[in-house]
Amino acid sequence: MPMKGSGTANLREIDRHDAGVGWIAYPDEQMQRASHAVVHDGEVWVLDPVDATGVDDLLAELDGEVAGVVTCLDRHKRDGAAVANRHDVPVYVPEWMTGVAPELDAPVERFGATLTEGVRAVEVRDSSLPPWQEVALLFESSGTLFVPEALGTAEYMVTGSERLGVHPMLRLTPPRSALTGLDPEHVVVGHGEGVHGNAADAVADALAAARGNTLSLYGKTVKSLLS
Repeated sequence: MPMKGSGTANLREIDRHDAGVGWIAYPDEQMQRASHAVVHDGEVWVLDPVDATGVDDLLAELDGEVAGVVTCLDRHKRDGAAVANRHDVPVYVPEWMTGVAPELDAPVERFGATLTEGVRAVEVRDSSLPPWQEVALLFESSGTLFVPEALGTAEYMVTGSERLGVHPMLRLTPPRSALTGLDPEHVVVGHGEGVHGNAADAVADALAAARGNTLSLYGKTVKSLLS
């Protein structure tokens, strides 16, 4: 199983709910790179997309026009420019995120504390060591929280007891101050399928258990590498 898929994608739909849909372009890859589209006030926002045949069909099914593509992690430029250009919209990048806009072959718009009215931008991490700039988005109308990297459900991010896990590199310093108290109804992530039942509890549990489950997760990773 490759770390990242390439070549012809084989899109698999995930995370369908009243306000959006997600997809994994290469379901057989280990990283399980997930992309999302969320509807808010009649507009569709496309989040950290990996392109594939069928993406535009998914977007067309949603109740609204595409307003923009959003890059929420400095490493997640992915296919954002291609999707934005196809829909004649900008790629939105946090105003404090560096090194991303110059690498996007598309018009870029910057945003601050809100992406648009009713969509809160939560700074999760802004560090140079390791290089990591991440913003989460909370769509208040639907209670949808998108976390691109700090939380996930891909196999390498969770122990056997976790519904949602903190990224292995953040286990000892989980982003509790950023992600506590948001009370989402849906949590969608940049790696793996989302959580749609008791989502707020899943976030709280992941943050609370991050340190205590570190050795278990690392041991699981080592075992998978040796098997």
